[in-house]
Amino acid sequence: MVSVGIDAIEIHTGKLCLDLAETFAPAHDEDPDKYRKGLGLYTSSFPDSYEDIVTMGANAAYRLLERTGHTPADIGRIDVATESAFDNSKPVSTYIAGCLEQVFDTTFHHANKGERKFACIAGTQSLNDAYNWIRAGRNRGRSALVIATDTALYARGDAGEATQGAGAVAMLISEDPSLVELSPQQGYGSADETDFLKPNQQFPSVDGKRSVQVYLARMREALSDYASVAGRMHPDDFAYIPFHTPFPGMVRKAGLLGYRHVIRDTDIEEELASEIGRQPRMEAFDDEEAYLDAVSEYTDKLKGTENYREWYERVIEPTLDISRYVGNWYTGSVHIARASALKHALETGRDLTGKRLLVASYGSGAQAETHTETVQPGWKDEIAMLTIDEQLEARHDITFEEYEHIHDVHNHDISADDTEEFTTPKNEFVFDGWGRMGERQYRFV
Repeated sequence: MVSVGIDAIEIHTGKLCLDLAETFAPAHDEDPDKYRKGLGLYTSSFPDSYEDIVTMGANAAYRLLERTGHTPADIGRIDVATESAFDNSKPVSTYIAGCLEQVFDTTFHHANKGERKFACIAGTQSLNDAYNWIRAGRNRGRSALVIATDTALYARGDAGEATQGAGAVAMLISEDPSLVELSPQQGYGSADETDFLKPNQQFPSVDGKRSVQVYLARMREALSDYASVAGRMHPDDFAYIPFHTPFPGMVRKAGLLGYRHVIRDTDIEEELASEIGRQPRMEAFDDEEAYLDAVSEYTDKLKGTENYREWYERVIEPTLDISRYVGNWYTGSVHIARASALKHALETGRDLTGKRLLVASYGSGAQAETHTETVQPGWKDEIAMLTIDEQLEARHDITFEEYEHIHDVHNHDISADDTEEFTTPKNEFVFDGWGRMGERQYRFV
């Protein structure tokens, strides 16, 4: 069986930075710890006036191709995952291909192009599409370019406003990958939900409490479904578990749920039995409500154990390092979490070659997916090429008034008169105004 997976990765973050504790919180007369400790967020990335989902995706893809020495002839398909698209017909992938063709001598005219939409899980679905395309032998030796790009904005005053973010992740999917090999085994949890939606509107309508419940319910279903094909799991099976991260506080809930699920009927559950008892079993209760109450009580106790705290610190916490400083990138979120985990391992000298990741993706509406990835021997060289730290350091810090302005600039319903940029573009694609049919135009600076 041919090995297929992520061969290379690049990240592009929006050029602007909003400090949530020092700038956003005071403007709303709120406690800074609501963001730092509650949400687990410190800063958010925003796009400058010349940036959007096309420029961010094209810039990440350009660096990826340039660094790896790939040309358009090496790419057989370009899939863009986004929930920030501005055209209901023409896919964002065509805009990005058009950008890239400005700087390459050849074209992507023989590459299949498409756009995936299923909220935040679309990036992982695009990975699956590329994987299946290669495994089916339809790639003719070529690779796939998968780009997850979003500007995650909420209406001002919305409860989700503090979790905003903007950026793109570009991934090269190939045979014999250098970074991670994808497993054919997957688990799904899916249901028709209205926790988060955008019915022909830019800013989402969100039921925050319901959204958390749906996220956890679908994740639980996906874990159960994955176990049905992959067999029993143990917490020590995985070096890291990157979750979809709308904000780190959500992952704290998901991590606890996942840990409880995978320790069931293991040595860890038996070890903890004298401290907190064994997990409740449905057959021991007369009704579901009593069972769920018992599960909730057990989970609260589990959270306080040394076993869980040590596991979370080792397996989950490193996946959040980048997200804390960029906010939610929707389709790119879980892929930021993966990169964060691998970057942490490189910086701490942990050898991951041959180790497995359990990647847990989610999209509102709603669907979760879990699958495993095996880290490949070339992972260190690949992760060492990431420039995310330099990008974060170079961001322009904005005041609250400037934040309100840039939010208006990127609000499709507002025509902002003053769109002067805060930063100076260099060696990158930028938005360059409107064409004769109202299309967005781009150029390379």
